[in-house]
Amino acid sequence: MTSTPTLSAAGSGAEGTSAADRLRRTFDVGTTRPLAWRRAQLQGLVRMFAEREQDFADALQADLGKSRLEGLVSELSLVRAEAEFALRRLREWTSVERVRVPVGLAPASAHREPQPLGVVLIIGPWNYPVQLLLSPLVGALAAGNCAVLKPSELAPATSAVIADLLPRYLDGAAVEVVEGGPEVSTQLLTRKYDSIFFTGGARVGRIVAKAAGEQLTPVTLELGGKSPAVVMDGDLRAVARRLVFGKFLNAGQTCVAPDYVLVKAGLESQLLKQLKRALAEFYGSDPSESSDYGRIINETHLDRLVGLLDSGRIYAGGAHDRSTRYLEPTLLTEVQPDSPVMADEIFGPILPILPVSGMDEAVGFIAARPAPLAAYLFSRDSAVQRNFEERVRAGGIGHNACNLHLTVPGLPFGGVGDSGSGAYHGRYSFDTFSQLRGVLSKGTGIDTLRLAYPPHNGLKKWLLRRLL
Repeated sequence: MTSTPTLSAAGSGAEGTSAADRLRRTFDVGTTRPLAWRRAQLQGLVRMFAEREQDFADALQADLGKSRLEGLVSELSLVRAEAEFALRRLREWTSVERVRVPVGLAPASAHREPQPLGVVLIIGPWNYPVQLLLSPLVGALAAGNCAVLKPSELAPATSAVIADLLPRYLDGAAVEVVEGGPEVSTQLLTRKYDSIFFTGGARVGRIVAKAAGEQLTPVTLELGGKSPAVVMDGDLRAVARRLVFGKFLNAGQTCVAPDYVLVKAGLESQLLKQLKRALAEFYGSDPSESSDYGRIINETHLDRLVGLLDSGRIYAGGAHDRSTRYLEPTLLTEVQPDSPVMADEIFGPILPILPVSGMDEAVGFIAARPAPLAAYLFSRDSAVQRNFEERVRAGGIGHNACNLHLTVPGLPFGGVGDSGSGAYHGRYSFDTFSQLRGVLSKGTGIDTLRLAYPPHNGLKKWLLRRLL
């Protein structure tokens, strides 16, 4: 690093102090605590997406080749729905809950109350640069926090739009956007926060966790991993469509996309035919001409993905064009478990298909690898589904559908082990950015605690033993 970047928010003009320091002053004076303020911020997010949809759509098209509809369905509508869900339930989430007090402490009352943590840092990724940065923000604002947002520099158009629009719709004294590359993230992590929320890869996740540990800051890590899809039985045409939809959305650059398919022996040939058929139905004979098919984020990632094509036999796809960051949706067969494509999360439009003898082999294959962010089973048999749930360790489970579990606000979304720690969405986002504080109240008119005071004579000992 040759120079130290200035960590002022985009458009703020405030030099010499960090975003965390400025927001700390806002939090300390109580600006973010009233429910009216929290509602106003959430309403601002909803209004922003209603009024500036085209700005976001243009940015997502520039960064990732997303169509306007894909950007709406997979990003903007999800954040808006999160904000609307929080608005409807904010009073319930923030309510005080009474707790029973042991008889030995009577007369007294107790309750638990959610408190905002303070100033939080949210670091977003490039693959869903709106959704995965602003969905956590919904929970942070609902819980009454100030937030520093760091969008990914790999999606520069989207980063610029977020930095430009958020101050117009949210309280700029409580929410700041800091743009820049890895050196800016490094500088941000030297500041003290009350919580850090990171979405990205495991390598950087370890760096974030280490930096947070130095400050004793709690951290939520939303990582990824090689999410498996296991095909045991069912309508293979429907199965193929759902696999293709889940895998090739956003050109495969989705953290919960099926990373590989384990198919029961005897079904492989038929499944491959249906997968190829579904690709043609979705994207036509030349996906490069389809407005519904995206692009790889940059040339470096494209080169990495092209290097994985030799890990098996290309059954369909494989064409690529570096000048347009295009990689055709690709199906790989004859893949060895120790091949390069099976080593790390693919994070691109390559789908290996491996045959297995049955459920036992599939479960053993998954268990031999780090726990994934999601695992999918395609089977009509409820007993097979229960068996899968009991034996597979993953952040989330989907039966006969990919990627959809994260759209249910009542379900926690998060990883386990190498795929992450902590969860969010709906109430879980609010809880992630809150401290559940306990409060006990006793009057002083009658000092019932005298029994516990020393000296402890024979009568006091006798009474205490019976009360405890």
